[in-house]
Amino acid sequence: MTLADTIRARPLTFLLGFAAVSLLGLFLFVPPIPQPQTYHRFADERTMLGIPNFWNVVSNLPFIIVGAMGLTRVRGNLSASTFFFGVFLTGFGSSYYHWRPDDIGLFWDRLPMSVAFMAALAYVIEERIDERIGQVLLWPLILLGIVSLLVWLKTDDLRLYAWVQFFPCVVLPLMFWLLAPNFTGTVYWFAAAGLYVLAKLLEHFDAAIFATTGHLMSGHALKHVVAAGACYAVYLAFTRRQPVS
Repeated sequence: MTLADTIRARPLTFLLGFAAVSLLGLFLFVPPIPQPQTYHRFADERTMLGIPNFWNVVSNLPFIIVGAMGLTRVRGNLSASTFFFGVFLTGFGSSYYHWRPDDIGLFWDRLPMSVAFMAALAYVIEERIDERIGQVLLWPLILLGIVSLLVWLKTDDLRLYAWVQFFPCVVLPLMFWLLAPNFTGTVYWFAAAGLYVLAKLLEHFDAAIFATTGHLMSGHALKHVVAAGACYAVYLAFTRRQPVS
């Protein structure tokens, strides 16, 4: 039996086992990851209209728009609604952080994002593995996301938060690829994954993009727009899906 066959036959066992192994490996073999204070220094620090770091602040507006769209259209599923609520609050949390970047502001930036990540994971478990189990796991997963940020603030160790952010990015594509869907629209989830990867690249090359564009726009501001585009792709997955017979 191949790994793919094993995942299809026992998806929940694989998911929980992979979660346990990846967490154990992270804390056994990866040293503590402190928050670099250089992270708070972005390439574009221009003040416009009295708003410091103007473009990094206002570029969060798409999160608010997409989150509000999702909340008004996606009803009847708590995990999906929680995901879009997290996206909606990300717009405010990230704007607050970029107004005056520091660790406390970054906590409020990351908090709604961790809620969205965990809610997305719970929803896909509902849809691809077991509806009841996904519903039961929603709140423990969200609590884990919150705890990961409290651990970071207390110990200056980002390992658990890194797992909260990147574990769904690894297992969700596997689940979409290997497990039978209940609804159409999987292509939108893969589009969201691709846009999220692009957003992380834009974030990484913040200063280089700022210089390349002649100080017109920084990579980090573009990252916000592209990441909101990833959330919009998820919105399309919900609004255009049809039951698979």
